[in-house]
Amino acid sequence: MCLACSAAVSLCGFVSGRFLSSRAFNHLMGDMMTQISMATRPLSVTLTLALALPVSAWATNGYFAHGWGTKSKAMAGVATALPQDTLVTATNPAGMAFLGRRFDLGVAFFSPSDRGYEANSDFATQSVKVDFGDGVPRDFQFPDGGFVTPGQFDSDSDWFLIPSLGYNHQLTDDSTIGIAIYGNGGMNTDYSNAVWENFAPAPNQRVAIRADGEQVPLFKQTSPGVIDLSTGQPIPVTDPSVTAQPFPPPPYPSGEIAPVVNGNPNGYLTATGPTGINLEQLFIEVPYTLKLAEKQSFGVAAVLAAQSFEAKGLQPFRAASVRPDKVTNNGKDWSYGAGLHFGWYGEVNDQLALGLSYRTKLWMSDFDDYSGLFANGGSFDIPAMFNLGAAYKARPNITVAFDYQHIFYNEIDALSNSNDLDLSPCFGASAKPSYCLGGKAGLGFGWDSMDVLKLGVRWDQSDKWRFFGGVSYNSDFLKSNRQALFNVLAPATVRWHLTVGGTYVHSPTDEFNLSFAYMPKETVDGTSPAITGTQTGSLYMEQMDIELSWNHRF
Repeated sequence: MCLACSAAVSLCGFVSGRFLSSRAFNHLMGDMMTQISMATRPLSVTLTLALALPVSAWATNGYFAHGWGTKSKAMAGVATALPQDTLVTATNPAGMAFLGRRFDLGVAFFSPSDRGYEANSDFATQSVKVDFGDGVPRDFQFPDGGFVTPGQFDSDSDWFLIPSLGYNHQLTDDSTIGIAIYGNGGMNTDYSNAVWENFAPAPNQRVAIRADGEQVPLFKQTSPGVIDLSTGQPIPVTDPSVTAQPFPPPPYPSGEIAPVVNGNPNGYLTATGPTGINLEQLFIEVPYTLKLAEKQSFGVAAVLAAQSFEAKGLQPFRAASVRPDKVTNNGKDWSYGAGLHFGWYGEVNDQLALGLSYRTKLWMSDFDDYSGLFANGGSFDIPAMFNLGAAYKARPNITVAFDYQHIFYNEIDALSNSNDLDLSPCFGASAKPSYCLGGKAGLGFGWDSMDVLKLGVRWDQSDKWRFFGGVSYNSDFLKSNRQALFNVLAPATVRWHLTVGGTYVHSPTDEFNLSFAYMPKETVDGTSPAITGTQTGSLYMEQMDIELSWNHRF
């Protein structure tokens, strides 16, 4: 005898239906078997699907670095109107015109810890009759959907090494050409547990498919409507001869007969650990500058980019993808592309300098091995960026600088597309809508464009020592907190950056620099109603960045 739970959740816990996976029951048994009264203990529903995206652990302003070049990073990233080394081209290529011939080499040690998520227990439940083998049916409350273990979950992989270098060559008195190699940004999460282990039926479990696309896993029963828990866990129906099922399940009358299929062939949708993503972006920028006047310059740079991406532990999401074999555990995939960067720099007088720059979107090749995860078949372009800055010498040895930065995350479908959608049709037997994972309008992370305000101070204390400080603040990365839990794998929550640093002038040709940045822990509370129903949770991240560099003038 078999039972299709009358309140079952869909195959991956995304849709409006409900299901009880064997893993879900198994997780509850530790509590149930020790409580004769059968009192319930709440479980948390899934914190979310979280596909995350772009770049290797350096999520500071979204997933872009907070600055480039040690001196700039020590001033919270200001550089648009204050060129200090060849990494200025990452912010404003026009600044290279006033640096002369030089070489810069640096290495950063970056830690995005703590980072992770916390699952709450405010999920919907359903009452189910169970039999522990004594023939006595009992009502028990189970989560009305997929769930993760309640509590706080931190990501591993705490430190990352990020090198950078740049060279500028003086072509003529009025023109230069150079090169800079640096990390644009990134994101990394590495959970040791199988975060999504309760989002699929048991391997080879039979699933009834309703006319509306709802998928209902079947369990054996001791009597009509009573789940068999005599073995300590629900017994899934795996008999391939079961090809149809009345709905609702007996003992209720129904005229509908739902076809029955294998809901998880050989465990294809069963999540494994570890769970996480890693995205890294390497930029090679080649700037050319021309002085328009003695104190003004224009710069243009070709920007070449390579990015890599890997996802692990997302097997249940295959059921909602237009390309199930291109969602997870496909190793590291590479994408390549290019764009342009334009800039202007001008000194208004001996005290005030201004600058502005615009970097186009970088058009990248697709992540083919993850074309079932990202929108538009694996498309993951790098967003455009605009900078406007001013630097003012308040005193001969004190400079105050301000930058405004705008990052166009909203123009990248894989990042900005909504995930607050009804995903039920993505699990049906018919053709999947374009907003399913990997589709032309595939669901994304719900990111918005980002505004960043940066303020930095430089103090030339003596001929040998210079000191720096700064603070920056960025706007929220989400369009709505109704899309927050979809970002479990990409908790880009940081808002504030507090920075300090210094330079030791060893000789007229050589300098040594140090910067330190602290990004206080920031928590975002939210939901993803289309995914987790009433479930709420939070994402959090804290960061530190230490960079050392050497500057050499020729």
